[in-house]
Amino acid sequence: MQANQIFDAFAQLRVLIVGDVMIDSYIFGKVERISPEAPIPVVNVKRKEIRLGGAGNVAMNIKSLGGTAILCTVVGNDSDANDLVKLLIDNDLPTEGIIRSNDRITTVKQRVLAGSQHVVRIDSEMDGLINADERSQLIEKAKLLAESCDVIIFEDYDKGALDAESIQAIVSFAKSKGIPTIVDPKKRNFLHYQGTDIFKPNLKELKEGLKIDFDAKNLDEIREAVASAKQTLGVNGVFLTLSENGVFIDFAGETHHIAAHLRSITDVSGAGDTVVSIAAMCLALKLSPKAIAEMSNLGGGLVCEYVGVVPIEKEKLKAEYQKHL
Repeated sequence: MQANQIFDAFAQLRVLIVGDVMIDSYIFGKVERISPEAPIPVVNVKRKEIRLGGAGNVAMNIKSLGGTAILCTVVGNDSDANDLVKLLIDNDLPTEGIIRSNDRITTVKQRVLAGSQHVVRIDSEMDGLINADERSQLIEKAKLLAESCDVIIFEDYDKGALDAESIQAIVSFAKSKGIPTIVDPKKRNFLHYQGTDIFKPNLKELKEGLKIDFDAKNLDEIREAVASAKQTLGVNGVFLTLSENGVFIDFAGETHHIAAHLRSITDVSGAGDTVVSIAAMCLALKLSPKAIAEMSNLGGGLVCEYVGVVPIEKEKLKAEYQKHL
């Protein structure tokens, strides 16, 4: 497929994102003095902003690329959940996959920034697993929503929305319907994604999740580690992100290492969300493993040029991809 055809086809895709949704809250200000109460900076607030985070940022990336993103998750029954639903509505994203719980709070990550300097982050969250009733609701809702979707992303932030039982129930359903699946994993459920199509850890996650070590600059060691991970995890493919060393994919009988592109890195927040979003859409279009890795690698680098968690810009990614073809 030509670049124009690929990006046009993105607009036809429906993507189900199951996992941990959160609010990214930002307080932007200026520091001009140190507090008399403690040796800490006083931030004079200039602006406040809230954005969709976690699986919500993945949804924003899918939307930015032209696709339809459908979130499925469990949040609290609180004012932060009201803010989250409003953010979805304001961004023309569906809300039918949001399950509210009286037993949980909605995850909020509040960042205080002075200029581009990150001063502090304050997290409000519960990371215990959802209960049996909530799990049943999540599985049934995910199955219902998946019927009309072209690919499923498991966006796991270890906040409790996903567990072994829900993952396997949704994976089994996806396989029965021929819907491809891709995983952005975290530690707790690392070994629970058997049968998924592409497993996308970063270097730290792979080393910690499988308790292995290898040289990220040695291609032979990377290839061996990824092949071992594929077998151990029982997945069809592994797409490993290596930060400044690029990405490596082992999928559909092919292996490719794509070097990182030189960027002016401002903030790496949300880069993994962008990578998995692009990879999922490429997977849904049945693009080659090399194309999946190349485009995702470009997108992950582009969003690092901005402060905070921001979705990829479709036209900028398209221009970059055409340049590197």
